Amino acid sequence: MRRQTTRWRRSLRERWQSVQNFLDIYRYCGRAIQLVWMTNWRLTLALAAATLVAGLLPGAIAYFGKLIVDAVIEAAETGSIAARNQALTYLGLEAILVVVLAGARQGLNLCTSLLRVLLGQSVNLLILQKAQTLPLVYFEDSEFYDKMSRARREASSRPLSMVSRTFGLIQNTLSLLAYGGLLLQFSGWAVVILMGATVPAFIAETRFAGRAFRLFRWRSPETRQQNYLEVLLGREDYAKEVKLFQLGPMLLRRYQDIFNRVYHEDRDLTVRRGFWSYGLGLLSTAAFYGAYCWIVLAAIARRISLGDLTMYLTVFRQGQNAFSSILTSIGGMYEDGLYLSNLYEFLEQTVPQQMGYARSGISPDDGLRFEQVSFHYPEAERPALADVSFHLKPGKKLAIVGENGSGKTTLIKLLTRLYTPTKGRILLDGRDLAEWDIDVLRERIGVIFQDFVRYQFKVGENIGVGDVHYLEQEDQWAIAAKKGTATPFIETLPNGFQTQLGKWFRGGQELSGGQWQKVALSRAFMRSNADLLVLDEPTSAMDAEAEAKIFDQFRAATENQMAILISHRFSTVRRADEIMVLSRGKAIEYGTHEELMAHGGRYAQLFQMQAAGYQ
Repeated sequence: MRRQTTRWRRSLRERWQSVQNFLDIYRYCGRAIQLVWMTNWRLTLALAAATLVAGLLPGAIAYFGKLIVDAVIEAAETGSIAARNQALTYLGLEAILVVVLAGARQGLNLCTSLLRVLLGQSVNLLILQKAQTLPLVYFEDSEFYDKMSRARREASSRPLSMVSRTFGLIQNTLSLLAYGGLLLQFSGWAVVILMGATVPAFIAETRFAGRAFRLFRWRSPETRQQNYLEVLLGREDYAKEVKLFQLGPMLLRRYQDIFNRVYHEDRDLTVRRGFWSYGLGLLSTAAFYGAYCWIVLAAIARRISLGDLTMYLTVFRQGQNAFSSILTSIGGMYEDGLYLSNLYEFLEQTVPQQMGYARSGISPDDGLRFEQVSFHYPEAERPALADVSFHLKPGKKLAIVGENGSGKTTLIKLLTRLYTPTKGRILLDGRDLAEWDIDVLRERIGVIFQDFVRYQFKVGENIGVGDVHYLEQEDQWAIAAKKGTATPFIETLPNGFQTQLGKWFRGGQELSGGQWQKVALSRAFMRSNADLLVLDEPTSAMDAEAEAKIFDQFRAATENQMAILISHRFSTVRRADEIMVLSRGKAIEYGTHEELMAHGGRYAQLFQMQAAGYQ
């Protein structure tokens, strides 16, 4: 007995929790209205006014229909001119109401169409703005991409759908009140039948909406896989390898396999949803014809007039449709709320606060310091950096060498505050990077990463993005291009700095790997006021002669700046003032080229191995 009582209580709690979860979803209704209001309040007001008119007029039109029929019958039986004129008057008034109703419905469609476009842009902008506030580590997490994918899919249409259904709920409720008031004159039981017959279909539709949403959440990774395969099959930067390695059939097969798996899940849900909708919809049909028979028998027995017969049949049919629409709106709002929960789950992610406000350092002559800096990627077995320390003085050049995966690029991301150290601290001009204003800090650092972005912009804009303050200033482009040794090849392009790069847009020119690197190097030089220049494998795609010219130019251009150079070419590395060797995240050697060669350690070994390749 006690066990049964415990089960009953647990079942009751679970059901109550389900009800709470169901009602919880509707809290997004107010937020959706607020979002639509912020998008365009004038259109929102127009939508509300049109909804009010469209909700009240159908009942009035049905009532005037009854008056017309009764007046026509009276005029036919008595031949009274007054009755005839009264029938025509009612007819004219009904026509006016029909015109106004048609205008209101057209207004609803117009406002909805305009708001859909504006709201789609507004929501996408919110998502992208939120993404810009998140640290880099989020973009290296697959779960983050699933969240963003779920937020973007359908989220641009769901807020408007929620608002439209809310207004539709109000509209149909007003209509139902008008219909119910008229139908009560016939029988209260008719109102009960009207409302009760549509409830089962509503319950089934709501349950299937929840299941469809769960499928949507579960398959976010599959959706992203499909999108990725589309990119591989349809973009020019992947086309070479896809064709050369004959990857097309394999990629298409994977694409189709994902679709088939998703389709089978959708098909099963759609078939069951359709079956239950049809079966439960028959209840509404049976209820209508039962009420139809009842009203017809009442008219035959002369308990109601022919006008009443016409009005009650119209009211019952339209009232049933209105009540069904109310339940459909409630179920649809539940479904919209489920999808909006994705959007707000993404928008309300806690963002680590960038607390720094300092705009200058404590000791301007101190340069850059790493003090016992460590960094550990989430779920990684070992730290990417472990207790790294060094001091780079103003105007000095530091080269960092080490095998792939030794932590070189991680160090640069820590320096630019794309990551935050797990342990230790980094100081610029004697001040911890965490205390600096993030925008001020990044303006003081010019960076070119090994995997730099090849923007599908004009040549000048590709260089200008290095400093958005001078994005459109051609004189700054020219200075930066000269420092990056890009000027000679830019002058050979059809429109110089105005030449479109890439093949995505008409007239675009593609560059060689070495030319792209010169553009990227020039981009780093756009930050003419930067105190520190960071170059991550800046000449990997260049020949030896071009590399030598670049570093001669580089030393001259950065005479008064600190510079950090990451390179695998020791002919370049040896020109640095100091060299640090990283291995498995640890700084194992530090000194000048001569000191490290005399030490005979890892650096000397690597240098001799590379030098032997040229002998």
